[in-house]
Amino acid sequence: MTAVITNEQEIIEVPVEWEEKIEEVVALCLEQQEIDPKAEVAILFVDNETIREMNNTYRDKDTATDVLSFPMYEADEEIDDEEEILFGDIVISLERAQEQAEEFGHSLEREVMYLLVHGLLHLAGFDHMEEEEKEEMRREEEKLLAVIGAFR
Repeated sequence: MTAVITNEQEIIEVPVEWEEKIEEVVALCLEQQEIDPKAEVAILFVDNETIREMNNTYRDKDTATDVLSFPMYEADEEIDDEEEILFGDIVISLERAQEQAEEFGHSLEREVMYLLVHGLLHLAGFDHMEEEEKEEMRREEEKLLAVIGAFR
């Protein structure tokens, strides 16, 4: 498993210790979702303006959001044993994450870990368009967050 972390925003400092935590969360999610451990996930931290532009470009929604996921792998895809699997990209607005952390009364780290889990589950095929899907996704989120100790 590889987690490639890139910070393209300058508003909020990204603590060095997050890298290890992010790698742990990615590995745990891939394991629990039975995704090949050779999978690579790219995590990109941006500001509200950048994620707004991406949301407008890719989802036709001209508003800042907290997280976007871009899957690049289908579970039934055949792969070579030596081939690295590009599982997908997760884009997180740290600016929006900070706003939500303050709103919900918890730390920025907890909010970022939640958004990471949420994005990873989208890459694994979960969605929340229908109430039943939303409930299933929420159960998976809570299960993963409990394992890493990121309770609400």
